[in-house]
Amino acid sequence: MSEAQPDRVSRLVAEEILATIFGDDLSGCPVSLDEIAAIIQEAVEQRAAQDTKLIELFKTVTSSVLQLATPSESARTAGPDELRSLLGERMDAIRAITIKTLETIARSKAERRGPEASST
Repeated sequence: MSEAQPDRVSRLVAEEILATIFGDDLSGCPVSLDEIAAIIQEAVEQRAAQDTKLIELFKTVTSSVLQLATPSESARTAGPDELRSLLGERMDAIRAITIKTLETIARSKAERRGPEASST
């Protein structure tokens, strides 16, 4: 679990959860607000790490597609057959990038659902 103090949102969520279970005065609650908030904070941090990975993937994909879409110097003087071949290669590369991206997104969605979701 994270050693940092839970943030404000995690504490508010923890308070709401405990109030739902034990009532607004938290009478009889055997755990502290900070203990529950720390669990919530850890989950939020894990989700943020997943989101960061997806953003990095998006940047990589966008950069790769931009590179493929930018004509090289040799393409400016190429004949029709060379251009056709070059475009075919680039379209194949874009397709491969897209397939890998879709597979990664599917894996990420499965990870977010967790093992319980696949057994139901």
